[in-house]
Amino acid sequence: MHPPHLSRRRALAGGAGALAAAGALGSLTGCAAPATAAGPGQTPLRFWHLFGGGDGVNMQGMLEEFRAAHPSIALEATTLQWGAPYYTKLGMAGAGGRAPELAVLHLARLAGFAPGRLLDPFDLGLLAEHGVQEEHFPPDIWRRGQAGGRQYAVPLDTHPFVLYYQTEICEKAGLMSGGSLRPVNGAGEFADALRAVKKATGRPGLVTETFGADCITPWRLFSTFYSQTGGAVLSPDGRRLALDDTKALRVLEYLTSLVEEGLMVRRADYPACVSIFNEGKTAFHLNGEWEITTYRNAKIPFSMTRVPALFGSASAQADCHTFVLPHQAGRGGAPDEAAHAFVAWMLRNSVAWAEGGHVPAYLPVLGTPEYLALKPQSEYRDVIDDVALDEPAWFAGSASRMWIELGAVLSGALTGSRTPRGALDEVKARLRTLLDTRNPLPGAAS
Repeated sequence: MHPPHLSRRRALAGGAGALAAAGALGSLTGCAAPATAAGPGQTPLRFWHLFGGGDGVNMQGMLEEFRAAHPSIALEATTLQWGAPYYTKLGMAGAGGRAPELAVLHLARLAGFAPGRLLDPFDLGLLAEHGVQEEHFPPDIWRRGQAGGRQYAVPLDTHPFVLYYQTEICEKAGLMSGGSLRPVNGAGEFADALRAVKKATGRPGLVTETFGADCITPWRLFSTFYSQTGGAVLSPDGRRLALDDTKALRVLEYLTSLVEEGLMVRRADYPACVSIFNEGKTAFHLNGEWEITTYRNAKIPFSMTRVPALFGSASAQADCHTFVLPHQAGRGGAPDEAAHAFVAWMLRNSVAWAEGGHVPAYLPVLGTPEYLALKPQSEYRDVIDDVALDEPAWFAGSASRMWIELGAVLSGALTGSRTPRGALDEVKARLRTLLDTRNPLPGAAS
């Protein structure tokens, strides 16, 4: 999903105010994409993305393969700082019409980027010429990329919340069957599994990020299990509060009960929770799937699976990396055609991208022998049909104000400084404030 989390934390420091600051910028100087040094007969193609760390390594490999296969395209890829700085720069470039031909955008942030003003629509006919069509994607994810009957975002992947587990510890606790974790159905069974681990090891069975600067995991944790109840945070159009108190309290009280019983580590910032799992000090770890590279490099005995269905459905909080066309005053011609060709090539070759844990959104890839051979990545691929994205609001999505602000509030519930009821009341107050706040990006709708 992203560069190493510590770098992500620095990128997000002060992130709640970064977009607001963008609204005060009076000049677009420095926001234009530089001209590409295309050689004779080459078509220039500028591409902005935010992939660093393991993601960045995988992306660079794919870009090099694309260049080798398309010598007539002069691809200039620029890696920008993850989080609010990236989105501020991308929005300003689109507002000025001096943007790159192509960029990456998290799907849940699309509503804040004023499709038609900060972004240009894709030419579906051009994509089809390269073998990419609507039926090749999960319907819900594809539709989230639309606005006003046009397609503004083409999904590359989904990156969901998943459950990591230590195979040896789970075997010792009697939770394995046939080399995999036995299915866990319901909140009671999950708590029993954690109790079995604690009995076998003397330690809490679960760790996840519960506090720290710009701590977002508590929001992702709550969003995952709240979505399983069938509850919504906002109305379908993202304009009104829709939190169901009964469902939200059920989730919060359950999570706090795990902490109180000693089944879940109470205080762990992001580096600590990764370290605790990496050192075999707990059996389970809830996080995004991007830490697969960390644990594989450490050669620990672990695997991954979908988040269990504790409250009804088996949905999991997620976002998607998508390709978008930042607004250009004179978009068209060969560079625009090259952008469409690039998107189609990246989708068809996204097995390489899946190595970092992400689930490809281009469905034909999910059935290929190359993808199915990726373990444990391919074992949770069906989550793509059950992802829970934020409702479409300008303040939602990855690196958003909502994630940071609500993550901090829910952190208090997990660590004990807030009651579940108090945390829920504050969450609702923060959401009402965000709903009443105008989108600060220039050219965006209020």
